[in-house]
Amino acid sequence: MTSNAASKFEIEVEDIEYLRHADKPLLARIYKPRGAGPFPLVIDLHGGAWINKDRLADVAMDEALARSGIVVASLDFRMPPNGRYPDSMADINYAIRWFKSRAADFRISADKVGLLGFSSGAHQGILAAMRPNDPRYAAIPLASKQPIDATVRFVVLCSPLVDPLERYHYAKGLQQAPGGSKFADRVLPGHDRYWHGEASMAEGNPVLALERGESVQTPPVLYESLSKDGSHPRASLDRFVSGYRKAGGRVDLEWFDDESGDSFITGNPNTPAAIKAIAKVIEFVHREAK
Repeated sequence: MTSNAASKFEIEVEDIEYLRHADKPLLARIYKPRGAGPFPLVIDLHGGAWINKDRLADVAMDEALARSGIVVASLDFRMPPNGRYPDSMADINYAIRWFKSRAADFRISADKVGLLGFSSGAHQGILAAMRPNDPRYAAIPLASKQPIDATVRFVVLCSPLVDPLERYHYAKGLQQAPGGSKFADRVLPGHDRYWHGEASMAEGNPVLALERGESVQTPPVLYESLSKDGSHPRASLDRFVSGYRKAGGRVDLEWFDDESGDSFITGNPNTPAAIKAIAKVIEFVHREAK
């Protein structure tokens, strides 16, 4: 995608291994602006109901960010059958620390690292941002002489799945209605394979963590949502925004009219709404990384 007015850098793209579990490497696709830097870093977490897609899912967004002067690292992380909650959270937490420890190698500023996520990736992104020091998430040691934590400067949430338990009940209700639901049939396997039951969905739940009064970090959030979104219940959005602001965090909420549904931005990056949404992300990241 080259139509964005913020495109001013040529970019380089490469895959690197950032972590390995036994004989299984985890790769990150790196999008680097050509220039001296240092640049902000955005770590991109793909969606796919926790069980689908990979680091190549969000190319349009990642390329646009890089062309505006932002390094992007789009991650693979453990998914079923190779891992369940909280395994992916440990991979993401490690990746944040790993990239910070190699800031010079990637021409980034270690204090200007943020997260970007789509749908289930947004769920994992905001949970990682809120709980950077959770011992389960920070369980993978980093070979570094200096202590490095997984705090982030900002978070971008695109059509986020912020309450997995509510979405699970919502999809179950659709599935049990007369005629069933293709949507429910598609998303429920992700809940069942990634989580360890409803208690786990309640524990790893950004909305409920806020409503429980957990001590969490609240970096600035850009929340992009479709006006009509049948995949992510509206009540989740309202409760998250209310709870996050009550906890002292800032949420910039942006609405978009687009009929793309789950493929908004990722599958249809050239619609007017997607172009505007990508531009809003670029603007937000550069502002928060000043």
